[in-house]
Amino acid sequence: MRAHLGKFFAFAALCVLLASCAQTGPPLPPSLELPKPPADLRATRKGDRVTLNWSEPTLTTDRQSVRYIGPTLVCRSVENEITHCGNPAALLPAPPAGPRKVSSPHHKDRKAASDKPTPETDTDTVPASMLRLDAAAELTYAVEVLNRNARGAGLSNRVHVPAVVTLAAPGDLSASLNGDGVELTWTCALEVQKAFNDLSGRSPGFEVRYRIYRREESTGKDAIAGEVSFEPGAVHFMDSSFEWEKTYLYRVTTVTTIKRADSEVQVEGDDSAPVRVVAHDVFPPSVPTGLQAAYSGEGQKPFIDLIWAPVTNADLAGYNVYRLEAGAETASGGAGEKMVKVNSELVKSPAYRDSAVESGKTYTYSVSAVDVRGNESRRSEETSEAVP
Repeated sequence: MRAHLGKFFAFAALCVLLASCAQTGPPLPPSLELPKPPADLRATRKGDRVTLNWSEPTLTTDRQSVRYIGPTLVCRSVENEITHCGNPAALLPAPPAGPRKVSSPHHKDRKAASDKPTPETDTDTVPASMLRLDAAAELTYAVEVLNRNARGAGLSNRVHVPAVVTLAAPGDLSASLNGDGVELTWTCALEVQKAFNDLSGRSPGFEVRYRIYRREESTGKDAIAGEVSFEPGAVHFMDSSFEWEKTYLYRVTTVTTIKRADSEVQVEGDDSAPVRVVAHDVFPPSVPTGLQAAYSGEGQKPFIDLIWAPVTNADLAGYNVYRLEAGAETASGGAGEKMVKVNSELVKSPAYRDSAVESGKTYTYSVSAVDVRGNESRRSEETSEAVP
């Protein structure tokens, strides 16, 4: 009886094993490992260069994790649509050999477990023959990612960039520093003016202006300092929005703005050579004007009130007040050289009351302006007042 039970259990175990190996459907065909076409292609243009960005596929067309990536075709056309990449603008080599990390088959979300997409980029230099004196002209781009057998599943999403010609940047940019800021000057060359006239004649739906960039040297951070209209001859621009005691690199580019029925597109040309400016402030504020003095004090302790026109420099910190008593002499015979400062702290408003005066004396005054970095202006014209 015991032998029969052993045979029964062995037979049952065999049945369970065979049942677990049974097929639930027809066998799946092997994956072709065709990378799924990117859907996030983006394009930006500057001058004759178009920069493309997209994500490397992580899944195949049959929703398997990509194990191998082959070369990538960069497709470019003057037509509005690309159906196939017959003559690619570039053939990008395959990434370093070796299988990609794949997600675990037991993970509840295989797509979420797959690797984060690797960002890809390429810069295409557009042939001059493809650029037009036509604001409506466009270039179309797409990419196709192949497998290791050089087979692909089709093109990515298509992107478009304007194919209008851009104007050359100034070749003679110069900068000078003064108390008002950084003054930039350049010249619109005759050939640039001719290109502008040609473009204006053929394509009225556009405008061109100069854009000025300012880069802080220590951080590499760019800022748009301003823009000016495109015009022939000498061009001037004053930048007063920077910070003193920093070093900057300035450059100028042309910006072509294309106005269409439903949108507005901007295309920057190439940058000029940069000019370096060390913004060290050694420039004093403006000299105060309109100084007046008035005595008061009948029946009380005498004083002299001073008022003057306010200095409007943005970096003004305050004023110093200088005084000379009548009868003071100097080695050179000049009264102004012996004036002494009467305020211990900067005067914040354009007015001052001098209470340290005595009857029977005459006082001469002058004021100066001081900025936040301690630069002091020349003294104002003098004014005098007698104390009875």
